[in-house]
Amino acid sequence: MSSDDIQSPVPFAYDPPQGPLEIIHQDRDMVVINKPAGLLSIPGRYHEDSALSRLAADHDHVYAVHRLDMYTSGLLIVALRRKAEAELHRQFREREVAKVYVAVVHGAVATDRGVIDRPLRREGGQPPLSVVDLEDGKPARTRFEVLERTEAQTRLRLYPETGRSHQLRVHMLSEGHPIVGDPFYGADEPAPGRMLLHAAKLTFKHPFSGVPLTLESAPRF
Repeated sequence: MSSDDIQSPVPFAYDPPQGPLEIIHQDRDMVVINKPAGLLSIPGRYHEDSALSRLAADHDHVYAVHRLDMYTSGLLIVALRRKAEAELHRQFREREVAKVYVAVVHGAVATDRGVIDRPLRREGGQPPLSVVDLEDGKPARTRFEVLERTEAQTRLRLYPETGRSHQLRVHMLSEGHPIVGDPFYGADEPAPGRMLLHAAKLTFKHPFSGVPLTLESAPRF
């Protein structure tokens, strides 16, 4: 579950960026956009405006195959045909899609690379969050690689090997390095206006041809 699914008793503040969506790739089976931070992936309980609803204005059929948190920017795949939807769903479900994120976190991460292997459990409440639970959590694994660091912040590549709710955000928090600007798990410091987490690269097979496809989007932070 992502922030798209948060069901609060009152509508949350929602002021998504306006303007046309940036198309990274498009063919008869799918469209891949560079979703801006602040825009829902799919319509929420109180808000219709989303990446999916905007694409629906230009296409006869659109089908969500995965989601990004509202606060996360980057590559988002939307299927345009049912067969493409089913095949892309299968690839995500069976972990055949390789995902790379870029993040900026608080503090200097000590090691240049490593693995965070901590199970996660969904916590109740409004909004529902995730927590590390070594006994009852579901397996969750993230690899990381430091790109650059200062005493105050570290820029990382993150490679999620599983797809748990808020996995990257909770794993970095569990390391003592919350993602800068995270409204739920972030440090108690002035935020930069958005969460510094970006879905930068996806590698998967085209849902019709089966040809390997790699798409990239550079973060704007």
